[in-house]
Amino acid sequence: MATSSGTGSRYAAEFKSFVKETWLGYAFMLPASVLLGLIVIYPTLRGVHISFFEMSLLQPGQETFVAFQNFAAMASDPKFWNAFGNSILLTGVAVALQYLLGLGLALALKEKVPGVALFRSASMITWVLPVVVMVIIFRFMVQPGYGFLNIVLGWFNLPTSYWFGDPTTAFPLVVTMHVWRNVPFFAIALMAAMQSIPESLYEAAEMDGAGSLAKFRYVTLPQISYVSMIMIVLHVIYTFNNFDIVFLSTGGGPLGSTEVLATYVYKQAFQSYALGYAASVGVVMLVLLLAFTVVYVKLEDTE
Repeated sequence: MATSSGTGSRYAAEFKSFVKETWLGYAFMLPASVLLGLIVIYPTLRGVHISFFEMSLLQPGQETFVAFQNFAAMASDPKFWNAFGNSILLTGVAVALQYLLGLGLALALKEKVPGVALFRSASMITWVLPVVVMVIIFRFMVQPGYGFLNIVLGWFNLPTSYWFGDPTTAFPLVVTMHVWRNVPFFAIALMAAMQSIPESLYEAAEMDGAGSLAKFRYVTLPQISYVSMIMIVLHVIYTFNNFDIVFLSTGGGPLGSTEVLATYVYKQAFQSYALGYAASVGVVMLVLLLAFTVVYVKLEDTE
């Protein structure tokens, strides 16, 4: 009986200690959870709530419940579908090029050759530059008359123009700016992942007769797949939501050729003052990105 009592007392003490430590952990988490709720969860839920109302910045105190009318209007809005298509195309092309070029740059940066450390530092310049500085550089390069690219075209007697003002060249320039800015970040992350791969895996592959291409295909790529997944998901979210590059360079023009959902939401909310409609577009963006993230992570888990 004494032994049973002692065992029970020990279990009770362990349980009290566990509860005490658990609540202590929750207490440490509480400030961060409250802050997260204030700056993330509440604005998100408020945005979803607004999407079911007709609201205007010109009449901030008036709300009219319209249920799904904003979403119905969106379905028949050609400007929305133009911005939607541009967002999908920009995200798909830019992120694919960023990953492929970043992977190639990572393979070069991890080589132990003279001067590679300096090249690694220099390669990050495009990523650390402020977006506004990058846009100014690109806008200067394509100015008619004195822009570098137009000067080169003039040498060959080719027609020159302000590329950001041409619907055929503005969108490729926006893609180029995204790629130019983010390739170094892909490269550094992938290079770090490559350097963590055990050399024994490559030695085992060589013993099996694998060449450079086979080692890359069957050793390098599988070992960096997790980092690749994180980088792709983060940059899809970043590119799909990106506002500053398009807004500062073209403002969505010319003729809507570079309009994306982020700039379209801004114009609806702060130029047309249609807060409810703008919020409904934001909800669609949120659902699309959540769906992409879930599907991509699930596909990655099955590999």
